[in-house]
Amino acid sequence: MTLLTYQVFKTVAQVGTFHRAAEVLGLTPSAISHAISSMEDELGFAVLTRSKSGVTLTNYGELLLPYVNAVLNSDESLKQFIAETNGLKRGKVKLGVFSSVCTNWLPDIMKSFQQQYEEISIELFQGTYAEVADWIKSGIVDLGFLSVSSAKDIPIKPLYYDPLVCVMPKGALTDGEQIGIAQMQKHQFVTQRDSTDADIQKFLKENDLKVQSNYHVVDDLSTVRLVEKGFGICLMPRLVMNDIPYEVQIHPIMPPAGRIIGLAVMNPDYMAPAVRTMYQHIVSYIEDRYGKL
Repeated sequence: MTLLTYQVFKTVAQVGTFHRAAEVLGLTPSAISHAISSMEDELGFAVLTRSKSGVTLTNYGELLLPYVNAVLNSDESLKQFIAETNGLKRGKVKLGVFSSVCTNWLPDIMKSFQQQYEEISIELFQGTYAEVADWIKSGIVDLGFLSVSSAKDIPIKPLYYDPLVCVMPKGALTDGEQIGIAQMQKHQFVTQRDSTDADIQKFLKENDLKVQSNYHVVDDLSTVRLVEKGFGICLMPRLVMNDIPYEVQIHPIMPPAGRIIGLAVMNPDYMAPAVRTMYQHIVSYIEDRYGKL
């Protein structure tokens, strides 16, 4: 199998149709179909399930994809090493981020980085902690922002402490007044559906704060909007609240708690040159802005 075959497989897995993959790669749909069929013949098993609506990975295809990503990433690393050896800064960096980092830090980070390294392109993937962690492990992204608690077995460099705050409707307390567990326990909560931030869950568990909620939403903006309208209170990382346009009050919590945001990469000692350059740029940006953690 060739690198082109691997790229075809990866692209089809990402976009879900042969036609769209052909557009992305500048090939014909028949060439895409032939590449996948030849790959399956060589492997001895099917990697895709075809249907009228498109294609999906088989179980074997899902197991194969991380290895294909690793091969393609290694090829990219080799190209970047050769470019760096020749005195050039070229390549692509695939970066995973969650929402509050994406809105608060990424515009400045990307702008300053591309001013210095015009030949290095950045591909951005936004998702939840769990999604970013999965992308790092599977090789879909080269590095990503995570909270230290969500990184688990992924190596991570801690960069920034983000305190948790209690968000309440206007007039609930004196503006800026500290709120403790006993006071929070008296209020209805607005929570995010399925699960909330791991650090928020940890705070609730450690302080035996049993949340009562009839409102289970999917994003920060909706959560705070319901708080503004008096449907309850919520806990949020302070950085999240920089993006919120609604009129609410933000209160320090007692006991204090927070999350530590860091930069995670599976193999810190074996980063491709462009990835290492981006890694160092991000670390310098955060430390210059907030100081070393």
